[in-house]
Amino acid sequence: MTNAWRLDDDRQTFVLAADGRELAQVVYWGPSLPNDTDLPSLLDAHQMDVTGGMLDQNPPLSICPEALQNFAGQVGMHLRNNLGEQLFPKFCLKKVKATKNNITLNYHDKSLGLAYTARFEMHPDTGVITASASLEADELHDLNWLAAPVVAAPQNATEMMDFSGRWCGEFQSVITPWSPGARLRENPTGRSGHEHFPALIMPETGTTNTHGNAYAMTYGWAGGHRMIAEELPDGRRQVQFGHASGTHRSKAREFHTVPLYLTFSDQGFNGCAIAMQRHVRDQILPKLPPRRVHYNCWEAVYFDHKIDQLQDIANRASDLGAERFVLDDGWFGLRDDDTTSLGDWWVDARKYPNGLNPLIDHVKSLGMDFGIWFEPEMINAESETYRNHPEWALGATDQILGRQQMVLDMANPEVQEYLFDRISAVLAHHDISYVKWDHNRVLPLADVAQTHGTYALMDRLRATFPHVEIESCASGGGRLDYGILERTQRVWLSDSNDALERAKIQHNAALFLPSCITGSHVGPRHCHTSGRVFSMELRAWTAAQRHMGFEMNPTELTPDEAKVLRSVTDWYKANRYWMMSGDIYRLDSSDARVIAEMQIARNGSQFATFVTKTDPSSQILPRPVRLTGLDPSAMYRLKLTSPEQTQNLSRGTTKIKTAPMIQSGAYLMNHGINLPWDFPASISVITGERVDA
Repeated sequence: MTNAWRLDDDRQTFVLAADGRELAQVVYWGPSLPNDTDLPSLLDAHQMDVTGGMLDQNPPLSICPEALQNFAGQVGMHLRNNLGEQLFPKFCLKKVKATKNNITLNYHDKSLGLAYTARFEMHPDTGVITASASLEADELHDLNWLAAPVVAAPQNATEMMDFSGRWCGEFQSVITPWSPGARLRENPTGRSGHEHFPALIMPETGTTNTHGNAYAMTYGWAGGHRMIAEELPDGRRQVQFGHASGTHRSKAREFHTVPLYLTFSDQGFNGCAIAMQRHVRDQILPKLPPRRVHYNCWEAVYFDHKIDQLQDIANRASDLGAERFVLDDGWFGLRDDDTTSLGDWWVDARKYPNGLNPLIDHVKSLGMDFGIWFEPEMINAESETYRNHPEWALGATDQILGRQQMVLDMANPEVQEYLFDRISAVLAHHDISYVKWDHNRVLPLADVAQTHGTYALMDRLRATFPHVEIESCASGGGRLDYGILERTQRVWLSDSNDALERAKIQHNAALFLPSCITGSHVGPRHCHTSGRVFSMELRAWTAAQRHMGFEMNPTELTPDEAKVLRSVTDWYKANRYWMMSGDIYRLDSSDARVIAEMQIARNGSQFATFVTKTDPSSQILPRPVRLTGLDPSAMYRLKLTSPEQTQNLSRGTTKIKTAPMIQSGAYLMNHGINLPWDFPASISVITGERVDA
């Protein structure tokens, strides 16, 4: 007898089926199927032929592929019992619970005393499916690998896209052709990492940002992860995601994956991106307060804290439009550089003889909130805390340091209690509404328990101080996953304030992250991480595309730069409410030197288009920028909102340069907008609103 179950939203159908009591297979995932589809018949239709050199029957590519089924690829579980013997389970269906949007499948292997559960939930409001797995055993076991429920990858695709990166260069797309064998990506660093954002996109042939079919997934875990994308000899393909192998360092009776977030789009990469953005914003994040404009003092003063200088900077930041002042690294212990004091979370009396309140009171008098930097999971050997508790540091005493620091053992309850007490003391005795939570090195030993310890500390602090927002920073974009987003209200996407690098990073990150949580700051004129110099127009408009902030010494600004920054900040404040609840659409550009995207209000009433020119175009004039996501039959009024960018070499009478224009959605999406000529390293901003007939 064939068993089958389905999940649906308004654009996709996800079907699981199994022969008898075997583990289920994903036999269909794609465009919506008719409601009256005979689901059991899909398992028969899913079967492939057999020929010479093959087994007499194709082993099932199940949600947890099993070695005892003679599966020829990577199996979904590596497990040893308490004697160290490797186990090869063969699971049988025990119980099913299925509703319209949820499927829970319980399996067991009586002979080995194992129970396996797979859970699937459709979120029709966002278009995302979550899938997770758990394993229970009668005795202690040693788990090396457990995959979240495994899905079959499309065979009508020639390549896959995932993301690599580095410090100040996150979210670099990597295109890999499908080929026989496995693409294994292992991140054992103990955090989700700059190196490998835990995600994969599988486009069918010919897919672009705006057209075609694509499948996307991301694993919601702040520790290291493992991904396997494998093509079997018979042509079938599978994708597995889970915790990095070997990071369950303690024997246990229960093991769990976190959710694997899945979505299908028939509207190109944008369909996947919007589903993921909405799911983060509407289903994962803690409640978001209004998106206040930040000022962060790091690139203005670094460790050199002087109250009078900081108060002067606060005055200037407020005058420019900042609404929150964030005191970064250097306020605690004896912290004059990065060699000392991590772990000593009390105010440095040398720099702040009367404590932090005089600075906080000054900031509050300007109408700004106050935020502060912590790096709770780290410790310096040169600190009072380490001298008292060297056993709290994770790893060997002679380990290679990272940024002159070691990692605290977050699985240790004593460490969690100490950090909670020290951080609570700071938050309870000061009017602080924001914490920038940093994580500046990889772990010497990756351990699932380390991540759970960090989660526990964050959860306890959030429960005790519900008014305090938390930003996830890990040398910039080293921890941006959906697991950490359950506990934070903002991410620091990159330590790079280079506007062109930011434009690229933000563009790719939009495939998974909404604008409301993605911090982006106006950096110094002379970028501290790249050495490049950019106009204030480019720096300010790049930051205004996400959760805007400033991170330069405002005393360096010329009057003209200050004027532009105030103007763009005012624009951001006037538009942030619809932008923060809206969607980011990446545009297909006919010019390889252009990065273009739109942000569209959730109700479609207005939008903003940002067109960044990174290098000289190969042709003289810019090619038209084609929009997307509009109603073809509606009319829209468009305006060039960044006229200060227009150069004197732009000598023509391009319509958008001289006056607002009204055109149909069909025209704007099929022909596009002819923009004025501009220099490289420039940006054009076009705003639009729907015009009622």
